[in-house]
Parts: sequence; C-alpha cells; structure tokens
Amino acid sequence: MLDHLALGLTGYTGLLIARPADRYITLFASLDPEAPIPACLEGIRIATSLLAATVRDTPGDVRAWHPWGHADAAGFAAMGSTELMLHTYDITRALGTDWTPPDNLSAAVLARLFPDAPQGHSPVGTLLWCSGRAALPGLPRRTEWQWDGTVRA
Repeated sequence: MLDHLALGLTGYTGLLIARPADRYITLFASLDPEAPIPACLEGIRIATSLLAATVRDTPGDVRAWHPWGHADAAGFAAMGSTELMLHTYDITRALGTDWTPPDNLSAAVLARLFPDAPQGHSPVGTLLWCSGRAALPGLPRRTEWQWDGTVRA
C-alpha cells in the first residue's frame, strides 16, 4: 500500500507538470521493496513534498488529465490528500489502531471530489462511505466508487 501511495503522489505531480490532455504520464515511481518501513515512509514524505511544491507552483488555470476528471492543482491536491487519508486509515485498521481522518480535511476533499456526497453525516463518516469503507445510517456500504476531479465553476 505504501508503494501505491508513492506511485499515486508522484503520478499526480507528473500529471500537473506534463499537463497531458488524454493520458497517463510515462514516469512511474516505486519504493524499494527491500527497504525498511522508515525508509518507505521517507519516500512517502518525498512524494508528498513533490506534489505540494508542484501544487503551489501551478497556475490556477492549468488543467491536466486524470481518468476520473480533468483537474486543476487544487483537484490534484485533494486527490493526494484523499489517497493519504484513506490508505492511512486502511493501514491503521490492519494494524489494529483506531485512527480516522480529520473532519476538516475530510470535508475539504468531499467538497472538491465528491460533489454528490450525502449530507447530514460527519465529514469523515461520509468520506469513508464515499470510498466504500463504511456504511452510513440508511445507506448501504458502497461496493464501487470513484471521485470526480472535474473542475466545477
């Protein structure tokens, strides 16, 4: 899962830099499968820093392709944040730790990537429902999902 995060964060960075209209980029970044966990976490920090710097330096009118909607820098920041929160949630669950994403960041990514999210629930509960990780009262757990990175006016 850590390798998936490194690949995704680096990929989002590359998409913002290359700005393709209809395809993935050809750069793939992976973690050393033999590296210890602390070194892998350093790789995640590097990939996160690369994405953050690219988001900061990308003009607001720039758009880049993603299979789930052409996005701007804010959209790619939301995608990276979503990946980090959801996979950290997954990892901590597998380790028996009770960690949940923060409500304020969950609310921000819901507003940007999940415009049809149900209202009236906690932001983190709604994010977990939108991503197929939990049920919400009155709503069954999703078995398929995706976000919408499209820039909306």
